[in-house]
Amino acid sequence: MTESEVLHRFRSSGALLEGHFVLRSGLHSRQFFQCALALQSMPDVEKFGAALADQIRNLQATTVVAPAMGGLVIGQEVARQLGLRFIFVEKEEGKLVLRRGFKISEGERCLIVEDVVTQGGRVRETLAIVREHGGVAAGVAMVVDRSNGAVDLGVPTFSLLSLKVEAFSPDQLPPDLAASPATKPGSK
Repeated sequence: MTESEVLHRFRSSGALLEGHFVLRSGLHSRQFFQCALALQSMPDVEKFGAALADQIRNLQATTVVAPAMGGLVIGQEVARQLGLRFIFVEKEEGKLVLRRGFKISEGERCLIVEDVVTQGGRVRETLAIVREHGGVAAGVAMVVDRSNGAVDLGVPTFSLLSLKVEAFSPDQLPPDLAASPATKPGSK
């Protein structure tokens, strides 16, 4: 699956939004990737999952770990494509934690799968959880890398679509964004 095919799927599904958005990171942007819309069609989920699985097959991971909510659908599909165990981390009191009886064994090779990464905050939290439980971070895979590879997560990183999308701190908005109301379409 090429980057242009991924971008076409986002546009045709209405998952690439244009306007004034506040990202989970707190930054503002003119574009928002609403992966839930791109991943509502199971044939597309299967294609995205297969394309990511092909990139990371040689990492010898045994478990896929996804941060909830965004990484759940694609993380589970990547795990299915590779025949791996799938678990997730989720928010508890505003912080990602491993719950629901999920365990990570000492030395277990884990692959983190996320939908969209801008600064990598939730991925870093997930990597820390894997390491705190004795696991080894084999790599990170994502559908969209909004940083165009600028985010260094300290492990091999793979994406289906990598591009530089402008993001601005709230106190440094360009005039067009400052003049329009912001929306926050993502998960909180």
